[in-house]
Amino acid sequence: MNPQPLSAQADPDWWRGAVIYQIYPRSFQDSNGDGIGDLPGIVRRLPYIARLGVDAIWISPFFPSPMRDFGYDITDYCGVDPRFGTLADLDALVAAAHALGLKVLIDLVLSHTSSDHAWFKESRSSRDNAKADWYVWANAQADGTPPNNWLSIFGGSAWHWDTERCQYYLHNFLTSQPDLNFHQPEVRAAALDVARFWLARGIDGFRLDVVNFYHHDQELRSNPPQPLGRFAAAVPLSNPYAFQRHLYDKTRPENLQFLHDLRAVMDTVPGSTTIGEIGDDEQYHTLGEYTREGRLHMAYTFNLMGHDCTPRFIHDVLAEFLRETTHAWACWALSNHDVVRVATRWRALGEPEQLAPQLAAFMGSLRGSVCLYQGEELGLTEADIAFEDLQDPYGKEMWPRFKGRDGCRTPLPWSTHGPYAEFSDAPPWLPFAEAHRALAAGMQVADPDSVFARTRRFFAFRRTQRSLVDGAMALLPADDQVVAWTRGQGDAAILCVFNLSPRAARYALAGIEADVLDGHGFAGALERSHDGAALECVLPPNGAFFGRVRATPQPTRNLP
Repeated sequence: MNPQPLSAQADPDWWRGAVIYQIYPRSFQDSNGDGIGDLPGIVRRLPYIARLGVDAIWISPFFPSPMRDFGYDITDYCGVDPRFGTLADLDALVAAAHALGLKVLIDLVLSHTSSDHAWFKESRSSRDNAKADWYVWANAQADGTPPNNWLSIFGGSAWHWDTERCQYYLHNFLTSQPDLNFHQPEVRAAALDVARFWLARGIDGFRLDVVNFYHHDQELRSNPPQPLGRFAAAVPLSNPYAFQRHLYDKTRPENLQFLHDLRAVMDTVPGSTTIGEIGDDEQYHTLGEYTREGRLHMAYTFNLMGHDCTPRFIHDVLAEFLRETTHAWACWALSNHDVVRVATRWRALGEPEQLAPQLAAFMGSLRGSVCLYQGEELGLTEADIAFEDLQDPYGKEMWPRFKGRDGCRTPLPWSTHGPYAEFSDAPPWLPFAEAHRALAAGMQVADPDSVFARTRRFFAFRRTQRSLVDGAMALLPADDQVVAWTRGQGDAAILCVFNLSPRAARYALAGIEADVLDGHGFAGALERSHDGAALECVLPPNGAFFGRVRATPQPTRNLP
């Protein structure tokens, strides 16, 4: 029997240390044979998710949309796109998840809408209608060029000329995704009403898309260039967006008041929670500010999702996190629907079948909550998508240096049988990756040595060690192969050591004595150094060690 999920307990702080499973619905499970995953398909697979031992699911957008950015361009915040089902299907999903002890979080994409949204159609119709200022409009400069140098993440200027109003409107993403104007009280009120609508339907919380993009600089000042040698995080270096220091187009101080207002709405429903997505030049500083008392519950950044990492780089990222976010609560993620899958991106650190369960344990041992993207529990690698099969507008714009996000969005393999591995009976919206067939979920669930089984085993172990859920964290010295820290204090402190390399490693535990903990499924041992003065942790390739600390280490940085 699985240990009782944290979310099944009557605890309004269930989210602290929770494991959240991200579902990209288009690619999860098709139930009606149209090649697109849907809400009834998610319901069918909820027992699989519960078996993994997670606490909650986060469902990427299912709202009505023209799908130019596959659901992140919304035409109705309070509906369900017919491709995915109905509101009744969503209600059934919430009920089924709750019956299994799973919380349900959904994506709120509040910074922008689709250009097909009724709000934008009204706003662009004139300069004096009721919603004229609901979006960010600005006059051209004297020579007809855009108001400033702001860039779209998806390429080109962030301003698009509209021939009806004879003004430019702001779009940080596609031209068909105009930005809402959060300086307008009516817009902020409408956004809060959307949150209230879904909370009333039993939704347990929200993942907030690009949460630091809500407000812009009202003076429309141009961004300065990045200092030499620095680039904006979360975008490829082939994208000129990386060349600017984004001081004025996002992460504005006015945003903090809206986060207070949203938190007040959330607090009317005890146990509801928020996860902010932060893409910023100073990511952990912003995370710290955004998760202070009375703002977001937790947030994640792209510091470990936009790089080919080494153990020393990972150590430095964690050191920055501890230094910059004293009381913040992070939601750790290594993959999602926007980045190359970590089993491919970090391929230099180990073979996917060994690296994948280790990285789940790595995330689950950090101070914070965990977000696991669908397929990480199977060790899926990035799929290779031909240009003619590409669906992602970002990839089409940046090809071939950047191939877009479709490689991490291909259908999940449920079985080794059938042309599409039981994802669908019809050709799926993205090609099925044949390399994933051998990693099918049905096969892995039955294999006690699979990536799925090893991930599940660690999550079960984690529930028996409260310090791994909410204990303090102290980072240990850097190493070329090993990243290590302790969680908790006193008799509850746990030593966590990870050999993030495909070679055996030894790591000196200066000043630390520990007793071995078992049940987590990873190989590692303790030996005395040659002079007998200190313990060393001996780890096989992609090994991990967990032990009960008997002496207080000297930390690089403590986090209460």
